[in-house]
Amino acid sequence: MKSNFERRVRFLYVILFLVALLCVGRLYFLQIVYGDTYREKANSEIFNGSPPIFSRGTIYYSGKNNELASAATLMSGHILSINPSLLPEANEVYEKLSAIVPLDKDIFLKKASRLGDPYEELARRLGENETKKIADLKIKGVGLYKEQWRVYPSDNLASHIIGFVGYNGDSIEGRYGLERYYDDNLKKEDRGSEKNFFVEIFSNAEKFKKGGGELEADIVTTIDPASERMLEEELEKVSEEFGSKISGGIIMNPVTGEIIAAAVNPDFNPNKYGEEKNVSVFSNSLVEGVYEMGSIVKPLTVAAGIDSHLFTASTTYRDEGFLKVGNRTIYNFDKVGRGVVSMQEVLSQSLNTGVATIALKMGKKKFEHYIREFGLGDETGVDLPSEAAGLLKNLEKGGDVELANASFGQGIAVTPIAMTRALSALGNGGFLPNPHVVKEIKYDLGFSKKIVVTPEEMKRVISKETSEEITRMLVEVVDKALKGGTVKMEHYSVAAKTGTAQIANKEGGGYYPDRYLHSFFGYFPAYDPKFIIFLYTVEPNADYASNTLTIPFINIVKFLINYYEIPPDR
Repeated sequence: MKSNFERRVRFLYVILFLVALLCVGRLYFLQIVYGDTYREKANSEIFNGSPPIFSRGTIYYSGKNNELASAATLMSGHILSINPSLLPEANEVYEKLSAIVPLDKDIFLKKASRLGDPYEELARRLGENETKKIADLKIKGVGLYKEQWRVYPSDNLASHIIGFVGYNGDSIEGRYGLERYYDDNLKKEDRGSEKNFFVEIFSNAEKFKKGGGELEADIVTTIDPASERMLEEELEKVSEEFGSKISGGIIMNPVTGEIIAAAVNPDFNPNKYGEEKNVSVFSNSLVEGVYEMGSIVKPLTVAAGIDSHLFTASTTYRDEGFLKVGNRTIYNFDKVGRGVVSMQEVLSQSLNTGVATIALKMGKKKFEHYIREFGLGDETGVDLPSEAAGLLKNLEKGGDVELANASFGQGIAVTPIAMTRALSALGNGGFLPNPHVVKEIKYDLGFSKKIVVTPEEMKRVISKETSEEITRMLVEVVDKALKGGTVKMEHYSVAAKTGTAQIANKEGGGYYPDRYLHSFFGYFPAYDPKFIIFLYTVEPNADYASNTLTIPFINIVKFLINYYEIPPDR
């Protein structure tokens, strides 16, 4: 019985081997022996393969339930061309073609007269209906070549994050955003209109041997399109109402570092990037721009003082409205003294003298250590191109005056993404997260790489106890001080702080007396935050950030609570 079973198995193996051999042989004859014949036959038809055909991986948004939507994809159509030497009577051909596709008669006749040129292009990106009508005419010398091109279905949405592709010499490459950062993965070898399965597999397998960085893939972002649209609408309102030069914002999970939304206003349409007159609009100031952030640095200073065991929320000092530091005098924003006040009031009333007192007592070495631990002098490593590092030279080389200024965010400049990362540590238990906008790379070979950041991978910069205390203090800022306590949310704890910074005069030195950067950050639910929101606006026609960014911040908080169905925490 066992012998019969073994014979049957061997017989089955022989049959499978013969079938496989037949398939391979058929492929050999089709592609090698008779390949030229079939190609010649194909070229005689009006539909022609047009190798190479542009191809590129897809970029996806991911919604709150992980549903995917295309952020960057490909569309297909056909190129209409003529071979003047094979063309029948030109005027007759023009009449037939122009009835289907708009053509300029003078240009057509000029191209049709070039008898020595076998290829003259008439139109691109023809749709299926137009293509079929032209094919049905079966005009000798008229060709239809398949083409593909990059399309951004949601136009301006997340344009600074997605970027676009464009020509670099003779090749099409990613120029900005994710298109550029992940260009090695997204670009695909041009293999003509008819792809060979075996070529696809072995080409990617060869790349895999060299390292995954060049494997062809689609990418899935962390960007939620609904949250992104909400953020962009609020930024547009700010810019329009206050005449700002630039407004920007980031919504991030402060624990995982996943960026849910990120935007800069003004933005652009990547489908029409060639129409932009000012190419500076393509620059992503979220990662490329460095700014003196002002008072949103104060919570970092207070946290450093608490973490150093030199201060508590109830520690007091005498506020005269000004503080002599060396040969300089530092003032509160209104130059008014409050008398004996606590560190809680330093945050609630945003007192420059208070945070300067903390920094001076800590000393330059210890204070600078914390600033560096918060990552303000480094790149974050976010997966977007051209990230800039923070500028801390004034603090490094300066004395007590520069130390005091840095305590309230003047004299040091950082990127919005670095500031968002640093402030996340205040609410997430004291860790520095790893910001990223891609959550999964889906390789064409059939496997994927998921970007998951665990707490074990993150750097601790302050203690859990410090994180809890500074969070409690920032919740009190919202509940009692921000807009006089009128924006307090009864059932949700929100920790937040505003910032208003003078803008440096790079040409004349010092600061402009009437130009400011407004910033605002907050996270919620405060003691187990799911989101941190960072907003900024450059040179608004308004005095303080509490007047320009509080309402947009609260609007975004309410949207996120409803959209993600966040349960109340108080």
